Amino acid sequence: MPVHTADPKQWIGYVIAAVIMSFVLAFRMRRMSRLRPLKIERLWIVPALFLALASVILFEFPPVGVQWALCGAALLVGAALGWQRGKLMHIEVDPQTHELNQRASAGALILLVALVAVRIGARNLVGQGGVLHINALVLADMLIVMALGLFTAQRIEIYLRARRLIASVRPANA
Repeated sequence: MPVHTADPKQWIGYVIAAVIMSFVLAFRMRRMSRLRPLKIERLWIVPALFLALASVILFEFPPVGVQWALCGAALLVGAALGWQRGKLMHIEVDPQTHELNQRASAGALILLVALVAVRIGARNLVGQGGVLHINALVLADMLIVMALGLFTAQRIEIYLRARRLIASVRPANA
């Protein structure tokens, strides 16, 4: 039975990616502790831009047949992950000014790291020589609609929670 050994160039790529990810995570963890203003009236912008991008890509190279079902499943998975990520974000309301502030949580960052790890691991399951043999365009479409679901659901969850927080600090007669 032949023994498969990893290509040294492949390992160097993994090490370089790990070092870069470590620096990015260290930088991000440092910034996470700061409060940032949350403008709920601007939460729609990122999902709208991503919807436009996804629409252009799906119009240019539309999925066929069962590929639409795969994209739909990816959208639902993205929405579920986005809702969970939105729930992990810390939102605070200043009782006097009613201004909203947000702070990213470690859980939200861990969720993103887990998604990147799953994506790296999925390389072996798809594409050339992979177990699933999914077309690269279909995989790209699935990742795009998954990201659309993630960004949209995350912002919807944050919006709903922020509105509830504002309502809870306002006087009943206002």
